[in-house]
Amino acid sequence: MKKMYIGGDFVEGVSKRTFPIENPATEETLDDVPRAGDEDANRAVAAAVEAQKNWSFTPAIERCQQLHEVARRLREHLQEIATLMTLEGGKPLIENMDEVEWVAACFDYYAEMGRNEIGRVIAPVQRHQINLVIKEPYGVVACIVPWNYPLLLLAWKLAPALAAGNTVVVKPSEYTPLSTLLMAERALQHLPPGVVNIVTGYGPEVGEPLVTHPQTDVVAFTGSVTTGRRINMLAAERLKKTHLELGGNDPLIVCDDVDLDVAVRGAVWAAYLNMGQVCTSGERFYVFESVARKFIDRFVDFTRSLRIGNPMGPDVDLGPMISATQREKVEAKLEQSRRLGAQVLCGGKRPERFSRGYYFEPTVVTEVNHSMPLMREETFGPIAPIMVVRDIEEAVQLANDSQYGLGANILTNSLEYALTAAERIKAGTFWINDPLTDNDAGPFGGMRLSGIGRELGSEGLEAFRDTKHIHMDYKLEAKPYWYPYDWSKCRKTD
Repeated sequence: MKKMYIGGDFVEGVSKRTFPIENPATEETLDDVPRAGDEDANRAVAAAVEAQKNWSFTPAIERCQQLHEVARRLREHLQEIATLMTLEGGKPLIENMDEVEWVAACFDYYAEMGRNEIGRVIAPVQRHQINLVIKEPYGVVACIVPWNYPLLLLAWKLAPALAAGNTVVVKPSEYTPLSTLLMAERALQHLPPGVVNIVTGYGPEVGEPLVTHPQTDVVAFTGSVTTGRRINMLAAERLKKTHLELGGNDPLIVCDDVDLDVAVRGAVWAAYLNMGQVCTSGERFYVFESVARKFIDRFVDFTRSLRIGNPMGPDVDLGPMISATQREKVEAKLEQSRRLGAQVLCGGKRPERFSRGYYFEPTVVTEVNHSMPLMREETFGPIAPIMVVRDIEEAVQLANDSQYGLGANILTNSLEYALTAAERIKAGTFWINDPLTDNDAGPFGGMRLSGIGRELGSEGLEAFRDTKHIHMDYKLEAKPYWYPYDWSKCRKTD
């Protein structure tokens, strides 16, 4: 049995209860982890509070060195960590090796960002005065992270939070806690005890106590809109800062001036990366009618060529979905779309050659419209619904017809098409000819129901820094505006 990580030690849960972690490719149990509750949350927060007393005053250059060391150790153990991520999460090994490198790069980035500056000097309003704007850590950050990119989406919170001088309590997904615990063992143990703590379990049992705990100062969450709303309501009652990334229903526009073979490859990858279990997956495809037939035919052919199998590889493009529950949700939405008139051109079923594992064929759907939940809600699965549009105006109109606003994509060689869509579509990130690619220096986050706040970039660091104004007069002398008032300065009026 794996243990939680609290105060620099690996410990059992207070209740001694555990729950199993499953391999989604084989349905076999990999290991058991503690099923934490509010007592464990209290222990973790107490450790973080104690550690924060020193960590917040640790010189930025020392924090920088320690975060660079996290990155170095992650790269040293890249293969081992990526392998465990594949076993518990189902993403192909090649994708998880990329993820571990992205995590290391994120720590390297914030190691430098965190020592760059802690505020600014502003112009004074009187003589011999200095005004400083200082950026300080909030205190203890509760990070609640999902299963689809368990370490990357943790790093986007953990690295800037630590760089800013906060300490952290992490609640990983109940599907993928093993890789988070391995990361602690291999890459975090050099940090002072209590700076990072990890509690494993279910949201209502240990996640909610972290949100409501009087000594957690910020809650950073990535997950569903439903859970995000719940967290935001609990935090609002306590006037607690939240940072929420709540998924999306991202559009991808294909214009009539593209090389169709290239466009198809990019669109298929955007649709099915990690079996479509990506918050920025292409979930709605709008294709100009002049190229629609050829695009759809090639999209179907390329989708059929994708290799499904053991995510450990080799020669595999797609692994299983994360769980039976997630697969059943996708199947139910697809069946609902069929009843509403959608046409399935390929996929849409469980591959017959797999007797175990949560596999599902990548699926292409046409004859869809915006009355269907498939086009209006996040699917989080390997379904690509394609809708034919007249032109860029209709494509932009339909892309904006959504409650979400996380990301949006366009494939085109026309600068006019690209910038018309970019300036009109409500989305936190707009990708032109390179879907889903992130940049540590560029902010990531959503508009509308897709969330509150931004990760990455300088904005990601600011999310974990509070602002203090220091007003200083370096010469103590009586001010003319102090008591007693000089009423002679008041002019009488008739």
